[in-house]
Amino acid sequence: MIGLLDTEDGAEAEWTFSAELDSVRAARHAARDTLRAWKVPPAVCDVAVLLVSELVTNSLRYASGPVGVRLTLRAQDPAPGSDPAGSPDPVGPGTPDPAPRPVALLAEVSDPLPDPPTARPAGPDDEGGRGIQLVARSAQRWGTRRGKTGKTVWFELPLPG
Repeated sequence: MIGLLDTEDGAEAEWTFSAELDSVRAARHAARDTLRAWKVPPAVCDVAVLLVSELVTNSLRYASGPVGVRLTLRAQDPAPGSDPAGSPDPVGPGTPDPAPRPVALLAEVSDPLPDPPTARPAGPDDEGGRGIQLVARSAQRWGTRRGKTGKTVWFELPLPG
């Protein structure tokens, strides 16, 4: 594991897995354990773990190098019109502001292959070909971006509340 951070506007965890089949299970367990520790609702946790597992599987199938996984809880932006620099606190003087509420989970899976994934139709008996379709249909938003030495496929899931 590279790191697990609680930041001012959320939390972040990042891992690098070797290009071995056991890495899918390791990524799934790392994501699930972290999301549970962050108290992400079980339904969101289950979808996130499934999608991370699919993307890591895709990376291992087509790339020959390490696979990076990053999870980030994105916190709520300040309310419009609020003045964080000195307006009176409605809770009471000297009371610290409550921590921002996370509103979304961002997951990123990176590998050294620069080519973006392609969605392909999967027949009823095909053993593969559904990973990107699952991501596209389950995530609020998703996409890919090129890096210096590969690509990152990301997705975002909303958090209830």
